[in-house]
Amino acid sequence: MPKIRSDIVKVYKDVHIWVGIVSGLMLFIAFYAGAITMFEKPLERWATPPSALAPPPPVSRAPELVRAVLAEHPRAAKNYSVVIATTPDAPARVIWRERGDRPRQFTEFGASFAPDGALQVEQLRKAPVAQLVDTLHQMVGLPFPDAVARPIMGIVALLYAVALVSGVIILLPTLAKDFFALRIGKNIKRLWLDVHNALGFVSLPFHLVMALTCVVFAFHDPFYDLQGKLVYPGGIQWGEEAHAPPPPPGTPLLPADELLRRVQTQLPGFEIQSFTFQQEEDRVEGRLTGLDVRHGTRARTYASTHLDPYTGQVDPHDLPGHMERWDGAVNAFFMLHFGSYGGNPVRWLYLLLGLGGALVFYTGNLLWIESRRRKQRDAGLPEQKRSTRILGALTVGVSLGSVAGISATLAATKWLPAQVDNIAAWHEGIYYAVFLLAVCWAFLRGAARGAYELLWLAALATALVPLGSLAGLWGVAGTWNHGGSGIAVDLTAVAVVPVLLWAATRTRRRALVGSPDSIWRA
Repeated sequence: MPKIRSDIVKVYKDVHIWVGIVSGLMLFIAFYAGAITMFEKPLERWATPPSALAPPPPVSRAPELVRAVLAEHPRAAKNYSVVIATTPDAPARVIWRERGDRPRQFTEFGASFAPDGALQVEQLRKAPVAQLVDTLHQMVGLPFPDAVARPIMGIVALLYAVALVSGVIILLPTLAKDFFALRIGKNIKRLWLDVHNALGFVSLPFHLVMALTCVVFAFHDPFYDLQGKLVYPGGIQWGEEAHAPPPPPGTPLLPADELLRRVQTQLPGFEIQSFTFQQEEDRVEGRLTGLDVRHGTRARTYASTHLDPYTGQVDPHDLPGHMERWDGAVNAFFMLHFGSYGGNPVRWLYLLLGLGGALVFYTGNLLWIESRRRKQRDAGLPEQKRSTRILGALTVGVSLGSVAGISATLAATKWLPAQVDNIAAWHEGIYYAVFLLAVCWAFLRGAARGAYELLWLAALATALVPLGSLAGLWGVAGTWNHGGSGIAVDLTAVAVVPVLLWAATRTRRRALVGSPDSIWRA
């Protein structure tokens, strides 16, 4: 390998450092929250209160249930779903949404038959906490509207890509010597550098995929405009799918069990989750939602396409495995970002890579602080400069504040529904209150004390997560426990607590006996 000039390496090192500092803290939140969203569906099921509806009737009785719903709730005819595979977060056989008074406000209802045959209707309470974690991931933790936060996220992703490229160029001259080297000793900066380099280089393909797909997601409208001009001669025809002509008046929809049989014949291996029916001017349009684990999907946990509810004919062009080449390429961007392929092994891999990515950004800031400390010590400065102290406090407050904030809002999940109405607002409020308090605490106490104290806080908040499930097991009013379907969330929280306590112990030891001229010395 030809040797790279030292002055070029220095330029790329400066670029890498400053780009990493500007974007690193937001990327920590994005990666930490993103790692959790790899199991968004189990988290949503764990967090959703149990339904008071009677067990769903068999699929063969779905037409009867639909008729009963439409007789009492005619507004449901505009858009309703027949759920084939019911779950704690979708417990009813028939579900529909009604528009509220405010824009984009909907209330979701579910229906079943009571033991005496009467119609049962319940407002469904799908837990919003999993969506909050996903929003933190998408908006890099910024509490701004989508129109403001998404472009910022795109710029951060571009900076992230620049940091990746410059980091590789920095590492190339010493790659053979330093790769996989983990020099444990008194030189803490060298240890953090080895960890940072090893994590960054091993997971480089993953990071490149995340950076590129985030740019696509952030600026998808301009990309779609360009795609419409270059790929589609007449432009993209949004909403112009060719549907079958309207059926003769009075033609009935196929019953759900017959639709199920016909779809299974056309799409062997496709696990059907639900059928959705939407009333148009002269006919009812249908959509099919489900999952084929053999193919990656555009969404995390499902794929959907058009279905003719009168004939059961599926239009598979939107389904992975049936797409044309260009649509398949677009689908690949989503699939690679969401890890929606390969099942749970890939999800666990993405979770570990996400946590590793968060650690890369955290160690990057630590390296800069340690480098500044050495330069200031060599220059004979009696104390740390303000810029070093500020970045240290920000690194500790933002990183550990996001960890503690997510754990705190998860810990409140099984207590809020019985106490408040606007659950989503409370979850958001709890997260940002803990996050902001953590940042303020880090500035007040300094990076050294703040680090281990906030790690204790994060450990405490995480330990409280399974308390709601225990309360449900003990019969405490307003709480619940779904049993086997939710125990993985509780066990994961229990496993994380000793890791946080170990990190707090190590950090406190560093604060007490570390180098006296370091901001990590209390």
